[in-house]
Amino acid sequence: MSEGPRKPKRKFAATRRLLIKGKLLKKAASMLVAESREKELEKERVVNESVPPLKLSGLSVQELQELCKDLHQKLDVIDEARYDIQIKVNKNENEIVSLKQKIIELKGMKKPSLKRVKKTTDDMLGACTDASKLKKADFKANLKTVKKEDDKKEEVTDWRKNVEALSGMEGRKKLFNAAQCNNAHIK
Repeated sequence: MSEGPRKPKRKFAATRRLLIKGKLLKKAASMLVAESREKELEKERVVNESVPPLKLSGLSVQELQELCKDLHQKLDVIDEARYDIQIKVNKNENEIVSLKQKIIELKGMKKPSLKRVKKTTDDMLGACTDASKLKKADFKANLKTVKKEDDKKEEVTDWRKNVEALSGMEGRKKLFNAAQCNNAHIK
């Protein structure tokens, strides 16, 4: 396969490359214009072959009506053909989309490998504000201290003695006085 030593590629100067590039672009533009003209001429030729020019002069009203009916029938046939072609095109486009999706599923999505990064609270705060970079954050320093009050536990006594002590007018007086004392302490 090798036909001998390879010749090194020849390098052109920048001005020479720009000149060649300009000429290529001009040639391509002229070729595009010529191609579009050829397409227009081909289109006109096909239209003239399939639909000959109408000769309406010297026709009677009945002949014109017959011509109109004939043209309507041809339009219906063409519309049906256009509709059928459009359905085929849509079906093919949907099939192409589904095949592309299947290709993507077969290839599989490549997930980038992520690195686990350990961040401290100071680092996370540093990302939020610049001031926190200057001083260390101590979350426990600003917390309030809460004193736990021991709930006064009532002594477990015999309930019968409690009922006897609170029965009658004397018991109600004791409850009234206890409520008065509690309200005085609250105010």
